[in-house]
Amino acid sequence: MADIRTFDLNLLRALAALLETRSVSRAADRLGVTQPAVSGMLARLREALDDPLFVRTQRGILPTPRAEAMTRQLASVLGGVEQLLQAETFDPMRAKLTLRVAATDYAQRAVLLPFIGQLREQAPGVLLSVRPVTSDFARDLAEGELDMALVTPEMAPGSLKARTLFDERYVTLLRADHPRRAEVATLDGFCAMEHALMSHDGTAFFGPTDAALEKMGRCRKVVASVPNFTILIDLIRRSDIIALVPSRLVAAETDVLALPPPLQIDGFRKILAWHERLQHDPAQKWLRERMAASVAA
Repeated sequence: MADIRTFDLNLLRALAALLETRSVSRAADRLGVTQPAVSGMLARLREALDDPLFVRTQRGILPTPRAEAMTRQLASVLGGVEQLLQAETFDPMRAKLTLRVAATDYAQRAVLLPFIGQLREQAPGVLLSVRPVTSDFARDLAEGELDMALVTPEMAPGSLKARTLFDERYVTLLRADHPRRAEVATLDGFCAMEHALMSHDGTAFFGPTDAALEKMGRCRKVVASVPNFTILIDLIRRSDIIALVPSRLVAAETDVLALPPPLQIDGFRKILAWHERLQHDPAQKWLRERMAASVAA
């Protein structure tokens, strides 16, 4: 009896060729080897399966009942192996999967909102699971708990694969009918107004803008610290408070006014990060391309 641990699976291709061609020479041509090589493989098959498998006739070779019985199952086995070795294809309209993405509240609005609109049209069977970015996001990517993360380059370990989505800049945001909107364009007017800022835990009252002002010998009055940009923008709509916010968050807003700040404030880069294990996955590659396209300037 043949033992799968020692059996040469390449012999099955030779057996299939012999069954289809009923000729050692034609089987050799199909396999791209010599006739003696096919004869040698047939000898090994006979020994392993303890059956002559083929007998010679004037018209070629005929399979024994044992070989004949293997024909259909052999085709199925080889077809399965061939399918296994072929690159997987991805059909977005038929796909059924859940995409798990870690994102800050900024990335949820600036990246995932435009992305999900395209996703529903092009891959309606793909579900989107959005989670906050935690300090363990890189480990979650490595362990298969997450598929992607929307972060900044400073947050992503070098071990992760990454793609730049865009570079963001800050704008001064105030409500459209702000009574002192003409003053915001000057540094004096900017510093004289009440400000709010976003800090992840809502406790910080000093940020990059304050550091830049401090270097200039200036300061501002920060009267509110909130944990996300959604609350920050709503606060600006309902008060005379102003704030610096990423420009993409307010590009489509009509009831607020976005102006260039009167001082230089560095923006940031948003990247899409993933683990190497998903680098060549057809579904993940397609989803990464769609996400990048959805936010292309």
